[in-house]
Amino acid sequence: MQDKEITIYDLAKRLDISATTVSRGLQDHPAINKKTKKRIFDLAAELGYRSNKFASNLRTQKTNTIGVIVPRLNSLFMSSVISGIEKIVNNAGYNLIISQSFEQEKKEKANTTTMFNSRVDGLIVSLALDTEDLSHFDTFIKKNIPIIFFDRVTEDIESTKVLIDNFKAGYKATEHLIEQGCKKILHLTGSTARNVYKDRFEGYKKALSDHHLPFDPELFISNDLSEQAVQDALVNDVLKRDKLPDGLFITNDSSAAFALTILKEAGLSIPEDIAIVGFNNDLISRVTQPAITTINYPGNEMGENIARILINHLDGEGDLSFTSTVILNTELMVRGSSLRQV
Repeated sequence: MQDKEITIYDLAKRLDISATTVSRGLQDHPAINKKTKKRIFDLAAELGYRSNKFASNLRTQKTNTIGVIVPRLNSLFMSSVISGIEKIVNNAGYNLIISQSFEQEKKEKANTTTMFNSRVDGLIVSLALDTEDLSHFDTFIKKNIPIIFFDRVTEDIESTKVLIDNFKAGYKATEHLIEQGCKKILHLTGSTARNVYKDRFEGYKKALSDHHLPFDPELFISNDLSEQAVQDALVNDVLKRDKLPDGLFITNDSSAAFALTILKEAGLSIPEDIAIVGFNNDLISRVTQPAITTINYPGNEMGENIARILINHLDGEGDLSFTSTVILNTELMVRGSSLRQV
């Protein structure tokens, strides 16, 4: 049988002081002297006292908890975003509940239900690859619980968004390959139903157009960017073509690294036969041979920006009722996978 939970009244009785003094002492209130605080903390530790945050939250209507929903946690980019968020929210006295949708709308909906039932003070979301119906966010909107979308965002919900200029990044990546002498550039990307891949694709097409290169639908492949999908695209399609592309712009670095390996195993030289540009500036882009040219996506900076915006709103120092879009800068990191002697 479990022992009775120790309360501040038990501590007060044992110490022969008021419950108010115990409560203030546990919160390190400056009005309580150090000697009394030490007596309170020592007895609390001895008896195994645990702060009843639930009761406190009922009084304040705040849980000091923020929910985060991302497509996958096994992404270095997402990990860096979460790291940036956690750094800021923890310093502000908030905690995170983190979940992943595994790129599924159904799982994303279940995650939002869990977050709502956990009474999070705010929600940070990057949408799953196949999310179309957004009704699962309605309960947050009706209750005025702030939502910030990042990276994969939607224009169908009025909310603050934090992202990069994906169009510009896609343009820069493609233009670099053109400047290296590439004329048949394959663009391998995720579902263009999501803004990030759609905008990068539009940037790719615009760069081709500006340099008087026609867009060839045969040089555009959209899939889920999994290893299997990348392998199928390259091995079962591209490498069987009579005329191979001379450039590859692929929209994440892990896929780019896998593609580089497949192409080298097929006997192709990188970048002489096919020049490659990836995306995100993940660690893997720096350890392949040759290292992969990529777009530096400032994940940690993005996470810190998201957290500051949300915390300022929750603490009354900002206002998310005025929706805004925060655009962060990117940088093309040129490495050996794309550098040719033209």
